[in-house]
Amino acid sequence: MGSAMDALKRDHLPPELEGLLRSAGFDGSVAVQARQVPEETRWLLDLADEYGYIKGIVGWVDLRGPRLHEQLEEFAADPKFCGVRHVVHDEPDDLFVVRDDFLKGMALLAEFDLAYDLLLFPRQLPAACRLVEMLPGQRFVLDHIAKPAIREGLLEPWASDLRRLAAFPNVFCKASGMVTEADWTAWQPVHFRPYLDAVFEAFGPGRMMIGSDWPVCTVSAPYERVMAIVVEYIQRYTPREREMVLGKNAVRAYRLQG
Repeated sequence: MGSAMDALKRDHLPPELEGLLRSAGFDGSVAVQARQVPEETRWLLDLADEYGYIKGIVGWVDLRGPRLHEQLEEFAADPKFCGVRHVVHDEPDDLFVVRDDFLKGMALLAEFDLAYDLLLFPRQLPAACRLVEMLPGQRFVLDHIAKPAIREGLLEPWASDLRRLAAFPNVFCKASGMVTEADWTAWQPVHFRPYLDAVFEAFGPGRMMIGSDWPVCTVSAPYERVMAIVVEYIQRYTPREREMVLGKNAVRAYRLQG
Protein backbone atom coordinates (compact mmCIF):
# COMPACT_ATOMS: atom_id res chain seq x y z
CA MET A 1 0.00 0.00 0.00
CA GLY A 2 2.89 2.33 0.74
CA SER A 3 4.23 2.21 -2.81
CA ALA A 4 0.73 2.78 -4.20
CA MET A 5 0.26 5.88 -2.05
CA ASP A 6 3.49 7.24 -3.50
CA ALA A 7 1.47 7.97 -6.65
CA LEU A 8 -0.12 10.89 -4.79
CA LYS A 9 3.12 12.35 -3.41
CA ARG A 10 3.58 14.81 -6.25
CA ASP A 11 1.66 17.63 -7.88
CA HIS A 12 -1.24 16.68 -10.15
CA LEU A 13 -2.17 19.73 -12.20
CA PRO A 14 -4.56 20.55 -15.08
CA PRO A 15 -2.19 20.04 -18.04
CA GLU A 16 -1.73 16.39 -17.03
CA LEU A 17 -5.45 15.72 -16.73
CA GLU A 18 -6.25 17.56 -19.95
CA GLY A 19 -4.23 15.08 -21.96
CA LEU A 20 -5.91 12.14 -20.26
CA LEU A 21 -9.36 13.59 -20.88
CA ARG A 22 -8.71 14.19 -24.56
CA SER A 23 -7.33 10.68 -25.04
CA ALA A 24 -10.46 9.25 -23.43
CA GLY A 25 -12.79 11.34 -25.61
CA PHE A 26 -13.94 13.87 -23.00
CA ASP A 27 -13.88 17.61 -23.62
CA GLY A 28 -14.34 18.82 -20.05
CA SER A 29 -14.49 17.98 -16.38
CA VAL A 30 -15.69 19.25 -13.01
CA ALA A 31 -13.04 19.73 -10.33
CA VAL A 32 -14.08 18.90 -6.76
CA GLN A 33 -12.60 20.15 -3.52
CA ALA A 34 -10.24 18.12 -1.36
CA ARG A 35 -9.33 20.52 1.45
CA GLN A 36 -11.84 22.30 3.67
CA VAL A 37 -10.46 25.81 3.35
CA PRO A 38 -11.86 28.65 1.20
CA GLU A 39 -8.37 29.33 -0.17
CA GLU A 40 -8.52 26.05 -2.08
CA THR A 41 -11.85 27.05 -3.63
CA ARG A 42 -10.31 30.32 -4.84
CA TRP A 43 -7.34 28.40 -6.26
CA LEU A 44 -9.63 25.97 -8.10
CA LEU A 45 -11.62 28.85 -9.58
CA ASP A 46 -8.37 30.45 -10.74
CA LEU A 47 -7.40 27.17 -12.42
CA ALA A 48 -10.81 26.97 -14.09
CA ASP A 49 -10.30 30.48 -15.43
CA GLU A 50 -6.92 29.48 -16.85
CA TYR A 51 -7.90 26.08 -18.26
CA GLY A 52 -11.09 26.15 -20.31
CA TYR A 53 -11.68 22.40 -20.11
CA ILE A 54 -12.51 22.79 -16.39
CA LYS A 55 -16.23 23.44 -16.79
CA GLY A 56 -17.17 23.68 -13.14
CA ILE A 57 -15.87 23.81 -9.57
CA VAL A 58 -17.43 22.09 -6.57
CA GLY A 59 -15.76 23.98 -3.76
CA TRP A 60 -15.89 24.21 0.00
CA VAL A 61 -17.55 26.86 2.13
CA ASP A 62 -18.15 26.81 5.85
CA LEU A 63 -21.81 25.81 5.87
CA ARG A 64 -21.93 26.31 9.64
CA GLY A 65 -20.03 29.58 9.73
CA PRO A 66 -21.24 33.15 10.30
CA ARG A 67 -19.78 34.35 6.97
CA LEU A 68 -21.52 31.75 4.80
CA HIS A 69 -23.70 34.13 2.80
CA GLU A 70 -20.69 36.36 2.15
CA GLN A 71 -18.61 33.37 0.99
CA LEU A 72 -21.37 32.15 -1.30
CA GLU A 73 -21.78 35.60 -2.82
CA GLU A 74 -18.04 35.80 -3.48
CA PHE A 75 -17.73 32.40 -5.13
CA ALA A 76 -21.08 32.36 -6.95
CA ALA A 77 -20.03 35.53 -8.78
CA ASP A 78 -17.90 33.16 -10.86
CA PRO A 79 -20.17 31.25 -13.29
CA LYS A 80 -17.98 28.14 -12.96
CA PHE A 81 -18.75 27.80 -9.24
CA CYS A 82 -21.41 25.12 -9.51
CA GLY A 83 -21.55 23.31 -6.19
CA VAL A 84 -20.40 22.76 -2.62
CA ARG A 85 -19.04 19.74 -0.77
CA HIS A 86 -18.14 18.94 2.82
CA VAL A 87 -16.07 15.86 3.69
CA VAL A 88 -18.93 14.33 5.65
CA HIS A 89 -17.45 10.82 5.73
CA ASP A 90 -14.72 12.13 8.06
CA GLU A 91 -17.23 13.49 10.57
CA PRO A 92 -17.58 11.25 13.66
CA ASP A 93 -21.29 12.04 13.98
CA ASP A 94 -23.26 9.96 11.46
CA LEU A 95 -26.11 12.46 11.83
CA PHE A 96 -23.87 15.42 10.92
CA VAL A 97 -25.88 16.38 7.82
CA VAL A 98 -29.13 16.76 9.76
CA ARG A 99 -27.72 18.87 12.58
CA ASP A 100 -29.40 22.25 12.87
CA ASP A 101 -26.27 24.30 12.14
CA PHE A 102 -25.53 22.31 8.96
CA LEU A 103 -29.15 22.41 7.76
CA LYS A 104 -29.25 26.17 8.21
CA GLY A 105 -26.31 26.53 5.86
CA MET A 106 -27.64 23.98 3.38
CA ALA A 107 -30.86 25.97 3.05
CA LEU A 108 -28.88 28.85 1.50
CA LEU A 109 -27.50 26.88 -1.45
CA ALA A 110 -30.74 26.98 -3.46
CA GLU A 111 -30.63 30.79 -3.37
CA PHE A 112 -27.44 30.58 -5.44
CA ASP A 113 -28.61 27.65 -7.61
CA LEU A 114 -25.77 25.42 -6.37
CA ALA A 115 -25.61 21.63 -6.22
CA TYR A 116 -24.45 19.82 -3.10
CA ASP A 117 -22.14 16.79 -3.32
CA LEU A 118 -22.79 14.07 -0.75
CA LEU A 119 -19.48 12.46 0.25
CA LEU A 120 -20.52 9.60 2.51
CA PHE A 121 -19.83 6.17 3.85
CA PRO A 122 -22.71 3.66 3.69
CA ARG A 123 -23.54 4.10 7.37
CA GLN A 124 -24.36 7.76 6.68
CA LEU A 125 -26.91 7.06 3.93
CA PRO A 126 -29.94 7.03 6.29
CA ALA A 127 -29.11 10.55 7.48
CA ALA A 128 -28.60 11.64 3.86
CA CYS A 129 -32.11 10.41 3.08
CA ARG A 130 -33.46 12.61 5.86
CA LEU A 131 -31.47 15.59 4.57
CA VAL A 132 -32.73 15.20 1.00
CA GLU A 133 -36.32 14.77 2.21
CA MET A 134 -36.07 18.06 4.11
CA LEU A 135 -34.72 19.96 1.07
CA PRO A 136 -36.78 18.87 -1.95
CA GLY A 137 -35.72 21.91 -3.98
CA GLN A 138 -31.99 21.28 -3.58
CA ARG A 139 -29.99 19.37 -6.20
CA PHE A 140 -27.74 16.66 -4.74
CA VAL A 141 -24.98 14.52 -6.23
CA LEU A 142 -23.99 11.33 -4.42
CA ASP A 143 -20.23 10.92 -4.77
CA HIS A 144 -18.43 7.59 -5.26
CA ILE A 145 -21.73 5.63 -5.00
CA ALA A 146 -21.32 6.13 -1.20
CA LYS A 147 -18.19 3.95 -0.98
CA PRO A 148 -19.68 0.46 -0.53
CA ALA A 149 -17.50 -2.38 0.81
CA ILE A 150 -16.42 -3.70 -2.60
CA ARG A 151 -13.28 -5.33 -1.24
CA GLU A 152 -15.41 -7.47 1.09
CA GLY A 153 -18.13 -8.05 -1.52
CA LEU A 154 -20.87 -6.64 0.73
CA LEU A 155 -24.05 -5.21 -0.78
CA GLU A 156 -26.36 -4.74 2.22
CA PRO A 157 -27.48 -2.54 3.85
CA TRP A 158 -25.80 -0.21 1.31
CA ALA A 159 -28.01 -1.26 -1.62
CA SER A 160 -31.29 -0.87 0.31
CA ASP A 161 -30.31 2.54 1.68
CA LEU A 162 -29.14 3.60 -1.79
CA ARG A 163 -32.56 2.78 -3.24
CA ARG A 164 -34.20 4.89 -0.54
CA LEU A 165 -31.98 7.83 -1.49
CA ALA A 166 -32.57 7.33 -5.21
CA ALA A 167 -36.34 7.54 -4.64
CA PHE A 168 -35.88 11.30 -4.31
CA PRO A 169 -35.82 12.76 -7.85
CA ASN A 170 -33.46 15.61 -6.94
CA VAL A 171 -30.49 13.27 -6.34
CA PHE A 172 -27.93 12.33 -9.00
CA CYS A 173 -25.21 9.71 -8.50
CA LYS A 174 -21.57 9.75 -9.59
CA ALA A 175 -20.08 6.37 -10.59
CA SER A 176 -16.60 7.05 -9.29
CA GLY A 177 -14.26 6.22 -6.45
CA MET A 178 -14.84 2.48 -6.77
CA VAL A 179 -11.30 1.23 -7.33
CA THR A 180 -10.11 2.57 -3.99
CA GLU A 181 -12.86 0.60 -2.24
CA ALA A 182 -11.79 -2.60 -4.01
CA ASP A 183 -8.57 -4.60 -3.66
CA TRP A 184 -6.15 -1.99 -5.03
CA THR A 185 -3.89 -4.46 -6.82
CA ALA A 186 -6.17 -7.38 -7.71
CA TRP A 187 -9.53 -5.96 -8.81
CA GLN A 188 -11.19 -6.88 -12.08
CA PRO A 189 -14.14 -5.12 -13.78
CA VAL A 190 -16.41 -8.00 -12.77
CA HIS A 191 -15.96 -7.03 -9.10
CA PHE A 192 -17.83 -3.77 -9.71
CA ARG A 193 -20.73 -5.24 -11.66
CA PRO A 194 -23.08 -5.92 -8.70
CA TYR A 195 -22.54 -2.37 -7.44
CA LEU A 196 -23.04 -0.78 -10.86
CA ASP A 197 -26.15 -2.92 -11.33
CA ALA A 198 -27.51 -1.58 -8.04
CA VAL A 199 -26.84 2.11 -8.72
CA PHE A 200 -28.03 2.07 -12.33
CA GLU A 201 -31.18 0.19 -11.33
CA ALA A 202 -31.81 2.71 -8.54
CA PHE A 203 -31.04 5.96 -10.35
CA GLY A 204 -31.39 4.96 -13.99
CA PRO A 205 -29.13 6.32 -16.75
CA GLY A 206 -31.01 9.62 -16.53
CA ARG A 207 -29.39 10.49 -13.16
CA MET A 208 -26.05 8.67 -13.31
CA MET A 209 -22.78 10.33 -14.28
CA ILE A 210 -19.27 9.06 -14.80
CA GLY A 211 -16.45 10.27 -12.57
CA SER A 212 -12.77 9.47 -12.28
CA ASP A 213 -11.74 10.51 -8.75
CA TRP A 214 -8.44 11.50 -10.37
CA PRO A 215 -5.74 11.69 -9.05
CA VAL A 216 -6.80 9.61 -6.02
CA CYS A 217 -7.70 6.70 -8.32
CA THR A 218 -4.07 6.39 -9.41
CA VAL A 219 -3.19 4.58 -6.18
CA SER A 220 -5.02 1.64 -7.73
CA ALA A 221 -5.10 2.12 -11.49
CA PRO A 222 -4.40 4.68 -14.24
CA TYR A 223 -7.11 7.06 -15.37
CA GLU A 224 -7.83 5.17 -18.60
CA ARG A 225 -8.49 1.86 -16.86
CA VAL A 226 -10.66 3.48 -14.21
CA MET A 227 -12.86 5.27 -16.74
CA ALA A 228 -13.18 2.10 -18.81
CA ILE A 229 -15.08 0.39 -15.97
CA VAL A 230 -18.13 2.60 -16.48
CA VAL A 231 -17.67 3.21 -20.21
CA GLU A 232 -17.77 -0.53 -20.87
CA TYR A 233 -20.61 -1.14 -18.43
CA ILE A 234 -22.94 1.34 -20.14
CA GLN A 235 -22.58 -0.23 -23.59
CA ARG A 236 -25.87 -2.00 -22.75
CA TYR A 237 -27.69 1.35 -22.95
CA THR A 238 -28.83 3.35 -25.97
CA PRO A 239 -26.52 5.98 -27.52
CA ARG A 240 -28.69 8.73 -25.99
CA GLU A 241 -28.50 7.15 -22.53
CA ARG A 242 -24.74 6.75 -22.83
CA GLU A 243 -24.43 10.44 -23.71
CA MET A 244 -26.35 11.29 -20.55
CA VAL A 245 -24.04 9.26 -18.32
CA LEU A 246 -20.89 10.50 -20.05
CA GLY A 247 -21.68 14.20 -19.79
CA LYS A 248 -25.21 15.50 -20.18
CA ASN A 249 -26.33 14.53 -16.68
CA ALA A 250 -23.37 16.43 -15.22
CA VAL A 251 -24.41 19.49 -17.21
CA ARG A 252 -27.92 19.21 -15.72
CA ALA A 253 -26.86 18.47 -12.16
CA TYR A 254 -24.28 21.23 -11.98
CA ARG A 255 -25.89 23.73 -14.39
CA LEU A 256 -22.68 23.85 -16.42
CA GLN A 257 -22.24 26.56 -19.02
CA GLY A 258 -20.22 26.40 -22.21
